[in-house]
Amino acid sequence: MASELPTFPRVVFTLLEPISLVAGCIGAFIDPDWFIAEQIASPIPLKHTDNARLVALQLGNLYGLIFMIGVAVLYTTSEIKVVRNYLWACWVADLSHIGLTLYLLGYDRSMAVSQWNAMAWGNIGATAFFCLTRTAYLLGLFGKSGKARPKSA
Repeated sequence: MASELPTFPRVVFTLLEPISLVAGCIGAFIDPDWFIAEQIASPIPLKHTDNARLVALQLGNLYGLIFMIGVAVLYTTSEIKVVRNYLWACWVADLSHIGLTLYLLGYDRSMAVSQWNAMAWGNIGATAFFCLTRTAYLLGLFGKSGKARPKSA
């Protein structure tokens, strides 16, 4: 199905986004304390609890799950409707992901874009890029997707 997408969204959804999801998964799994600390950077080192580490690891696990679902949907279905529904679900999740991040950063840190760390750029900047690409695709701004081919027997 990925071949049915216009070139730009195909590259974004089948290459860039999966790489970012794997990176998030690996980052949380390799060093949960770093992953937690980077969410809202603080000049004072914070002590992390086992509860916080568990939540970070669970989030990493969810990034891995989203990676696998995206690959499964985009590479195996022959139904453009399934792809569009998957992208709608991701679009809603993008908005809530960005909104929650901005809310917890607070107004001052959200507006201090030049002071964002790599995690903030991923949580806000990269997610906004994926969301805008989804929006443009869903609005038809990249043109129509190719016709789904019938499944081979």
